[in-house]
This record gives sequence, C-alpha cells and structure tokens, in this order.
Amino acid sequence: MAINEPMRLQKYLAQCGTASRRKAEEMILQGRVTINGRAAALGQSVRPGKDQIALDGEVLQAREAPVYIALHKPRGYVTTLDDPHARHNVAELLQARPERLFPVGRLDKDSEGLLLMTNDGALAQKLTHPSMHIPKVYRVTLKNAVTAEQLDTLIHGVLLDGQRTLPTQVRELSAEPGRTVLEFTLREGRNRQIRRMCEALGLTVARLKRTAIGSLKLGMLPPGQWRELTSTEIAALKRSA
Repeated sequence: MAINEPMRLQKYLAQCGTASRRKAEEMILQGRVTINGRAAALGQSVRPGKDQIALDGEVLQAREAPVYIALHKPRGYVTTLDDPHARHNVAELLQARPERLFPVGRLDKDSEGLLLMTNDGALAQKLTHPSMHIPKVYRVTLKNAVTAEQLDTLIHGVLLDGQRTLPTQVRELSAEPGRTVLEFTLREGRNRQIRRMCEALGLTVARLKRTAIGSLKLGMLPPGQWRELTSTEIAALKRSA
C-alpha cells in the first residue's frame, strides 16, 4: 500500500485487521471510527500515512501487504540477515524493495538457487515446519563417479548424527569420468544435508543448486535476480502449507 494513496475507509479498516469490510461499515455507522479526530462517514476516503484513523479512540496502523519473492541466490551469499562476520547476505540483493523480507528456510554460503523471500511470517512458519515434508529439488554436481551401491544408499538413507535420513528421490542426470550430476528431491531439511550425505559416502560436491520448492520453480531466473510470485504460485504454496 502506497503512502498517502487514497483508499476507501472500509478497506483500510479491513487491512488493519479490525474486521471484515461489512463489519467495518457497521463500526463507521455506530460512530466508533474517527478520521483526524472527526467522526467518519460511510464511503469516505482516507490517506494512509497522512490521515490519523482511530477506532474507539485507538489509532490504527494498516498491516504491511504480504510480499512473496523468488530469488536466485548466488554462491557466496548467506541467508543469515544478521551476520556478525559481515559477509554478503541475500538482503543486499533486495535493496530495491521497501519491505523487510526474510528467507524461508536456508541455503548455505556455497550453495545457490531458489530462495523464497517474504514478510508473511505465518506462511513461512508452516512451510518450514518439519512435519510438512515439502519436496525441494536440487541439482548436485559431484567430482566423482557414483557407484550403484552409493546411489542406493543415498536413496534409502544415510546415517547422520545417529539418525538415518528419510528416503530420498535421487536420479542420475549425467555421468562422465570424474564428474556426475545427480538430482535430489528432499522432504526434510537438516543442516547441509546433501553435502553431508555425499561426504559420508566419500563423494565430493562441486556445485549444489536448488531448482524447486514444492510447485515453485527457479526456471531461467539469473543468479542475483528476483521476481514476484504470481497469484497462482502463491495459492499453490498456501495449499501445500
């Protein structure tokens, strides 16, 4: 919502979370709403950020509209917004946005790919809850050839910190001497999980790129660039949560 942009009073009250638009109309008719100290009229327009709108004498503040951003995180950036080591973080890539956005989940410094950024805390909490098991797809380049036995172990579970990983979809995309490209589909999110799974089997990760979170795809979005999600993508994420 733009500062000082006129909008209907009923809509403003609804955005403040006080009531539905219909209930807001009742509040206005009951004389409970004032604009700059004067009783409001039904259908009146207000300028958020300039006019002072109050309900029962208490000044209201509109909630910030939810924003959903798909970001292609490059390697070398951290997802920790308050980094004591002053490394590059993903917030620097979104300086053009006026909202304070935070990442949903994480990608380690040496990994790249799709990162969801939002100010919708409720949705973020649902998407990252361990019980959700939302699939995330990664393209992983290894500096090794991968044996059938190693591939089978990656699929059926690797023991990490005394606990076996959940069954993982892993398929080979390409293989040549000294280089293998695999696609992982994870339904859990342990710290540096894919790297640690590979390291446990003597495999070295050269590159790790997340290409999808549930139904949300990275597509051809260049590294360091971002785009707003479409209404269809937002609805799909909310259904998955």
